[in-house]
Amino acid sequence: MRVTKKYLAAGVLAASAFALVGCAPTAADGGDDTTGEELAPVSIGMITSQTGPLAAYGESYVAGFEAGLDYATDGTGTVDGRELDITWSDDQGNPDTAVSQAKDLIGQGTQILAGTVSSGIAGALAEQASQNKILYISGPAAADAITGINEYTFRSGRQTYQDVATAGTFIGDAAGKSVVVFAQDTAFGQGNLAGVQAVLGGQGADVEGVLVAEDATEFTPFAQQLVDADPDLIFVAWAGASSGAMWTALQQQGVFDVAPVVTGLGDVATYGAYGDASGDISFLNHYFAGAGGTDAEAAMLEYLEAEGLVGDLFSPDGFLAAQMIVEAVRAGDDVDDMIAALEGASFDSVKGEVTVRAEDHAVIQPMYQVRLVDDGGSWVPELIESVDAETVAPPVAG
Repeated sequence: MRVTKKYLAAGVLAASAFALVGCAPTAADGGDDTTGEELAPVSIGMITSQTGPLAAYGESYVAGFEAGLDYATDGTGTVDGRELDITWSDDQGNPDTAVSQAKDLIGQGTQILAGTVSSGIAGALAEQASQNKILYISGPAAADAITGINEYTFRSGRQTYQDVATAGTFIGDAAGKSVVVFAQDTAFGQGNLAGVQAVLGGQGADVEGVLVAEDATEFTPFAQQLVDADPDLIFVAWAGASSGAMWTALQQQGVFDVAPVVTGLGDVATYGAYGDASGDISFLNHYFAGAGGTDAEAAMLEYLEAEGLVGDLFSPDGFLAAQMIVEAVRAGDDVDDMIAALEGASFDSVKGEVTVRAEDHAVIQPMYQVRLVDDGGSWVPELIESVDAETVAPPVAG
């Protein structure tokens, strides 16, 4: 595994509104103990959703982590001969449960925490990491607020800004463009509208929202509103059982003839959820199997296939988390040394070269434009374009 250090220029835009150690003495660099004393294992706590509404995302993260650990340690599961004592905990999607687990793990001498797909839980774990001065590497949790939250917290996945900025690449320069966010009138929908206003609006786009009651079943009038607005881009944020009817209404009313209709491509289980509109939608994407085209991705997919699994949306997040943990362990047991080792580090990972930005610990990484194509009666993703990491890099959190 190649790891390099990259320090990005500090003069980037300001952010938008949007340890307890219980080990025997070890060699400072995590290498061979020249005294002949056996090195103590490094205690690592992995907390993520294994049950509950986000379990599928947690499963993808876990699988990616196992593959990444195999890759980063050349199949040994050790770092320079040092054992990794890894404990997995199921947060059940509940912040209180996760905090209780974290406190228990820290009390037992855990030196590194990692994981969770829930932004609310990630924020709570970041607070525990800061209070106890231990390293925390967040998982797929996407909230922008996790970036730069404290010096002990890193992330191994993308964040909301990168999603929205990728959507914006379908229209190029956003300045002067008209963008409509089509979403449910819920916290989720309102959050997406606020995110697009902050990101694309901040780039000069005129952003408006068409928000629909969560219990709505007739979408023709709203589809007509989109046609009448005649925007340059339509950003759709939708969840739940009404998705199929909503996409059908957009197709029947000719919305796809007006402007690119962009939404996020989720995990493998959702590829068939868009009905007849599947081939018309423009997708922003964090990852699908085959998108990266890297040696690390090939190794991950081979590992997963041997386990009867497939690469999925958050597999790269787990893979990178393992690479980051291995690099931190090589730095020794002092948390400040771990932080210094990760800040500015670049990894050859699943999606290509990704960099942990020194200033705020954001992961600077490529994103993808994707379409769905019919492959023998099943919809499968096809890469349109890989979006350069710097193009969608979030402003430095400060």
